[in-house]
Amino acid sequence: MSPDTSQDAAPPRAETTRPDSFRATLESIKARDPAARSLLEVALLYPGLRALFFHRIAHALWSSGLLFLGRLVSEIGRWLSGIEIHPGAQIGKRLFIDHGTGVVIGETAIIGDDVTLYHGVTLGGIAPGSLPQGRRHPIIEDNVIIGAGAQVLGGITVAKGARVGANAVVVKDVPSGVTVVGIPAQVVTGRAVPKADFVPYGSPCDDLTDPTQRALCGLLNEVSALRRRITELEASQTDSEATARQWQGSTAHRARAES
Repeated sequence: MSPDTSQDAAPPRAETTRPDSFRATLESIKARDPAARSLLEVALLYPGLRALFFHRIAHALWSSGLLFLGRLVSEIGRWLSGIEIHPGAQIGKRLFIDHGTGVVIGETAIIGDDVTLYHGVTLGGIAPGSLPQGRRHPIIEDNVIIGAGAQVLGGITVAKGARVGANAVVVKDVPSGVTVVGIPAQVVTGRAVPKADFVPYGSPCDDLTDPTQRALCGLLNEVSALRRRITELEASQTDSEATARQWQGSTAHRARAES
């Protein structure tokens, strides 16, 4: 009879993924992209991940003082991915650049963890003398989503959990947890409690409108109401004039009849 070794067997260990591991990056991208079918597909076929691979090398070279080599590696990454990231840019963990074509990230840009960028996004700079410490490019804090074609310009800060709508132009700081849209970008809503589910594309999802558009709609409604009121007053005045003419005519007729 064989000895019972069931008590000696070690309990199964729960598999955990380090948040800074390559697998964690793949899993975070897959969770944010409904088109992703497998981690292997993400690892081999996603240009955003390819661009990040070359940027890590280019940034290490740049930080070591090998500026030309850093730019060279950065250019190779741009050729292979269509995404231009300056080797001096500081990028956190689990950045997801979806589609990616046309994305430009400037030299002094700082990107936090779990940020999502869509194609055509520019983290651009302005004249260095106009900002403290010469920082020309924005700071993008954790869990920010920036929609396709958005332009975030200057040494501003897009705070944690904010969303920038597609094609918005952001030229001033964005508070935490809000959504901004328009040119220039304006706040359309705040989110006091962050949503648990990932909201893609950086676009408002609660039937929100551009505040400028909302103001124009209000003005158009007022103009329409004024036009209706003017039409009513003109109609009333026409009726009064017709009644007055009719009364004058009847009075003149009676006067002739009496004479």
